Order: sequence, then C-alpha cells, then structure tokens
Amino acid sequence: MDFHLSESRDKHVAKRFFKKALAFSHVFRPRVITVDKNPAYPIAIQELKKEKQMPEGIQLRQVQYLNNIVEQDHRFIKKCIRPMLGLKSLRPAKKIIAGIEAMRIIKKGQTL
Repeated sequence: MDFHLSESRDKHVAKRFFKKALAFSHVFRPRVITVDKNPAYPIAIQELKKEKQMPEGIQLRQVQYLNNIVEQDHRFIKKCIRPMLGLKSLRPAKKIIAGIEAMRIIKKGQTL
C-alpha cells in the first residue's frame, strides 16, 4: 500500500503511482487492484501491461466503495491539516504529510 501526492490525477500520475507501488510488491504479486472510478487508471494499467512493466494477470477493479477502508485512512491527515487552513502548495504538502505519516508509524510502534 502506498500513496502518491500530485496536483492532478491523469494517466501519467497513475502510471507513476502504479510503478512505485509495484516496485515494492517483491514479496507478493497482487491479484486484484481496487481503485475508484477515475478514468485514468484503466488507461495507465493498459499502457503498463503493454510496456511489460505490470504482469498480465493483475485485474483492475473499479468500484467506488470497495476501497473505503483505504480512503478512511485519509481522515486522520485531513484532521491534522484542517487547523493549518489547508496546504497551499505541493512541496510543503509532501513534507508535512510524510512527517505526519512517520509520526503515526512511530506512535503505532511499526518500523519504517
């Protein structure tokens, strides 16, 4: 599981995210990838399969509510960011969110 922060959600960003996420799948290969209904995902996955950067057997499942558990994880970050009146630009947002996530991992007693 991973996240990728960007200003837009187009096929180039989706491809970059899937490459990053699959780079860490050396432990196992996912059978199904569940995403929301963003139209960039099927295009990005099709291109990655053509480029042989994603195995053919992986199924894409676009169902709006099946990834709610993952989406609910963002509530904590939104709760922390709201008092700061949001994040105005992408560079500080990346650093702040990475710091928040690192603190959560340390607090849970997990390893990075």
